[in-house]
Amino acid sequence: MTDALRLFGMKAIVTGAATGIGEATVRTLVKHGASVLAVDVESSGIDKHFATLRGVTGFPANIRTEGVAQQIADKAASLLGGIDILVCNIDSHSERPLTDEDQQEIMQHLQRRGALMTSLFEAALPQLKKSPAGRVINIGCLRSEFSADADNAFSTAEETLASMTKTQAAMLGKFGITSNYIQPGAIMTPESRRIYSAARDLRDHCIAMSAANRLGEPVDVAKVALFLATDESAFVSGTGIVVDGCLINGS
Repeated sequence: MTDALRLFGMKAIVTGAATGIGEATVRTLVKHGASVLAVDVESSGIDKHFATLRGVTGFPANIRTEGVAQQIADKAASLLGGIDILVCNIDSHSERPLTDEDQQEIMQHLQRRGALMTSLFEAALPQLKKSPAGRVINIGCLRSEFSADADNAFSTAEETLASMTKTQAAMLGKFGITSNYIQPGAIMTPESRRIYSAARDLRDHCIAMSAANRLGEPVDVAKVALFLATDESAFVSGTGIVVDGCLINGS
């Protein structure tokens, strides 16, 4: 097997797959040999989005609808023959970036995200247990979900995700399954672009905070997801990788 096909034979679910980090992750996993069920809402056109890309099946489904997580897992099991990799990528932008003053809204925001991730995880778990190398990869909130003065809220979001992932990893270890998270920084997804266009101060703040002196791209996150999906990360579990170009100020 060549390095280019190091995921050959692996079956993956990627949610939020039509754009941004989700789309980049789908394309990266497929490039390395995986078969992918790409999930997004019907209005995204996901059923046709990857029509010319071999190894990907688009599945329109709104994960915020009750019972849909199980439908996604069942679809992957029947179509792909199982689940080896679960990438929980959830677009959870509010109408405006949240501030540190929005404590109640922030907690509700994080609880909703956590509940959606947990429902996907629980639905996929029976199939993951059958995998010789099960992987759960949770994608954190984007920096654009929070205002320039909301470094504390952004840190809280990562801490919440880290706690959930650690709990999953502790439970999954005996099955040979790993669970890790990726904490993106300021990644230029289509939704982030909308936010930054309306809030130039937030964009400038994110660039100034990063030692890389730039905004990230979805493929920057996808490459880390690839590592966490492969055998190279077999002894990495319950931890997180931050993809933010190195924050030099703030959180």
